[in-house]
Amino acid sequence: MLFDYVRTVLGTALERLGLNADVTVELPRHASHGDAATTVALQLARTLGKSPRSVAQDIVAAMDYDPARISSVEIAGPGFINLRFGPAYYADLFERIRAQGERFGYTERYARKRANVEYVSANPTGPLHPGHGRNIALGDSIARLLEAVGYRVTREYYFNNAGRQMQNLARSIYARYRQLLGEPDYPFDEDNGYRGEYILDIARELIAEYGDSLREETDANLAICRTKGEQWCFASIRSTLERLGVRHDVYFNEHSLYTDGHIARVVEDLRARGLVYEHDGATWIATTKLGLEQDRVIIKSSGEPTYRLPDIAYHRIKLERGDDLIVDVFGADHIATIQEVLAAVRALGYDTSPIKVVLHQMVTFMKDGVPYKLSKRSGEQYTLDDLIDEVGPDVVRFFFVMRAAETQLVFDLNLAREQSEVNPVFYLQYAHARICSVFANAREHGIEWENTGAMVLDHPAEHALVKMLAQFPSTVERAAEQLAPSIVADFLHSVAEAFHTFYHECRILGADRDDVRSTRLALAAATQTVLRNGLHLLGVRAPERM
Repeated sequence: MLFDYVRTVLGTALERLGLNADVTVELPRHASHGDAATTVALQLARTLGKSPRSVAQDIVAAMDYDPARISSVEIAGPGFINLRFGPAYYADLFERIRAQGERFGYTERYARKRANVEYVSANPTGPLHPGHGRNIALGDSIARLLEAVGYRVTREYYFNNAGRQMQNLARSIYARYRQLLGEPDYPFDEDNGYRGEYILDIARELIAEYGDSLREETDANLAICRTKGEQWCFASIRSTLERLGVRHDVYFNEHSLYTDGHIARVVEDLRARGLVYEHDGATWIATTKLGLEQDRVIIKSSGEPTYRLPDIAYHRIKLERGDDLIVDVFGADHIATIQEVLAAVRALGYDTSPIKVVLHQMVTFMKDGVPYKLSKRSGEQYTLDDLIDEVGPDVVRFFFVMRAAETQLVFDLNLAREQSEVNPVFYLQYAHARICSVFANAREHGIEWENTGAMVLDHPAEHALVKMLAQFPSTVERAAEQLAPSIVADFLHSVAEAFHTFYHECRILGADRDDVRSTRLALAAATQTVLRNGLHLLGVRAPERM
């Protein structure tokens, strides 16, 4: 939106010169260089056998534009073309922003396309811990971004309620159950058992429901413990996700891959392609034949599959659904595994290009400038719920997405606890609340206005704010395409900065003319829309009062 008129002018000039090139227009790094810049002359210079500056001079001479929209065109350096906007340019931009109303920033670029986003995917063996927070916030914000550009999005949760982890959960619950029944010396597996108050809570619920009827250690009674544990843990997980505004559409059970025969078929199909062999009692996949450094075990000598095998079967199922985009959100420790899984899926004849993997780095919690291990005074496990209780869901969501996924994230607890503008979340929310207060004051003073009619944009702070707002749709599209919510977080900070400057330099309700006041109220309303829509994409509230 911001550069549409500039591109049209430059494109027409190139046509007059009989030239053909993709015209890229960007914001200059420094405001002193103008409002828009293009390197098209440098791109064409080598093809034409001329100096970039000479090509730039020809392009500028061929440009035909409205001087009320483009106030000046300059050639800088070796051949950069820098342009400055005139008042009419800003007026046009603002009209286009207003015309889109409450949906401004959202587009239909990928309408009729389907996306699947898999995130969280924690097994039901306990409450979510703070380390899960980054995966949750990234995954849900990515889903919201994809919806904002037109995708029909399915949110998926992949879990395993079978296998050794669930057996360890069942035995942990059973041991606590027996101890609570008056057998304090009943053995608890200190190496593999699940600790934490929640195991005792589950055991207490079993006693309330079954009394001492499960005292005999049988497979049936352990199965009851496992089922109870799974139900309790999943209820806990879903409750925590609800607090963060997260809901999934599909819950895919890894165990179904075995019961429905998908695992067996994957092994058979890989074996038919000469990619599976037996060694030392285990079953291996020959990933060296697929360009990777070493072969990997897919079925241990004990007969237990490694996690690679169900992941291969699961991704084959995902691809067979026919989604246009498949997003996996993983911790960085999955980087080697995902390469092996995708290589195997390709070997099975599937195009894996729809699969995009977001790998996020670890989170370091800091307090008073030093790394801080989250724990309770009682020594019990500190959960994601505890973090939400401490700093609030908005802070949790924003802090986990405000840095690019591929970078190490430092979660500053001192900053997160701040309830002032130094906290980046409150800074954005305060900007939105301030706009709401402007309109509340207008109503109190009987000031009526309509967001219609000609706009009067004369002040540089107004121009700067319009120019910033106009970048919102392209910012959302770029964030969606790069699966990077941090792009929106950074942009919203710039919007809030531009609004605060406008607010301090331009009197809104006290403007000396009605048309100026109406313009500034309309500009405040547009900023409110951008902040609200942008915060929604990050799963953060836009409060009316602070």
